[in-house]
Amino acid sequence: MGPLVEVKGVDFKFGKLKVLSDISLEIYKGDFVGLIGPNGSGKTTLLKLMLGLYKLQKGSIKLFGDSISNFSGWSKIGYVPQKATSIDPNFPATVIEVAAMGLLSKMRFPKVLGKQEKETLMAALKTVDMDGYSKRRIGELSGGQQQRVFIARAIVSKPEILFLDEPTTGVDIKSQENFYRLLGKLNSKGITIVLVSHDIGRITRHVTKVASLNQTLEFYGSHKDFCVYDKKHGHKLSEGEHMLCLHRG
Repeated sequence: MGPLVEVKGVDFKFGKLKVLSDISLEIYKGDFVGLIGPNGSGKTTLLKLMLGLYKLQKGSIKLFGDSISNFSGWSKIGYVPQKATSIDPNFPATVIEVAAMGLLSKMRFPKVLGKQEKETLMAALKTVDMDGYSKRRIGELSGGQQQRVFIARAIVSKPEILFLDEPTTGVDIKSQENFYRLLGKLNSKGITIVLVSHDIGRITRHVTKVASLNQTLEFYGSHKDFCVYDKKHGHKLSEGEHMLCLHRG
């Protein structure tokens, strides 16, 4: 089977500011990829290009073998955007209503949820351990709980690949660890994951592949190869983080 995502020779500018230069990488089914790099390195820009949210300027991107300009299988893709958990406490939607937004491409809106749709939504909420909160207002939940609801929204259509942009921003350490365990569980069930994060030490403890960006692609390979590379060239990891990265299971 070929790659789910194929990026070749991609350049991108905002005006005269070059953000990405000659980026090429492939993401295969079952990968758990961490896109890392400093602020302004192009992580989020690359993610949005792969999602078709930015228009390609140079190079090519294929999704499931199709050029992104012709791709129509968006139900195969889930997306959790940056700052998804910044919810007004007075926002009236319930947890199940927020999760239902992931089904809008499959149903006309507005619409009363049918039995099958409710079962699908509750199954997604159960996957993220939030089925007991289905009638609670989303704004009443903690950042970590909101985060799980947005994961449920992204996976309710049963995507094959899940993209997340800085999903742990503003979430406490314990919730972050629970979140990464959840992503590991989803990955073990066959969902390919692409995750943008500035938290390099934590990322390398969980992902299977690392893409290190700083306008160019400095490194792309397994997390263990990245540990070795960083020790020699990058120095992004502390000594403790390097040991955890290198000797994890």
